[in-house]
Amino acid sequence: MPFSPNRGLCMRRERLFLRDIVEAADAIRDFVSGHTEQTFLQSELLRSAAVQKLTIISEAAARLPSELKQRHAALPWAEIVGFRNILVHAYFGIQWDIVWRAATEEVPQLREQVSAVLLAEFGEEV
Repeated sequence: MPFSPNRGLCMRRERLFLRDIVEAADAIRDFVSGHTEQTFLQSELLRSAAVQKLTIISEAAARLPSELKQRHAALPWAEIVGFRNILVHAYFGIQWDIVWRAATEEVPQLREQVSAVLLAEFGEEV
């Protein structure tokens, strides 16, 4: 890669976006911890909180440069980014069972994968 005076800034932003994903995943874990799908479905507060953090995850993933995504192509970047569109533009209502499944099954796995990216790219353990 040719020298770019902005590369340091870009790397810092990449690290921050990855940390945003990890922090949002941790928040989702805390939100749903101790709850069943039924209590989640009955709580507007829990549902809203989970959707907000899932949106942050999608937005942060969307802002990562394609080079980083290519280096870590095992992660489903397009699906992560696309999930935001489902959440934000759900014209006929959000399918809360899908949000629950994402929060309890997919987000913990994503957190581990993104933690591995932070370690590989920046030597940072979270």
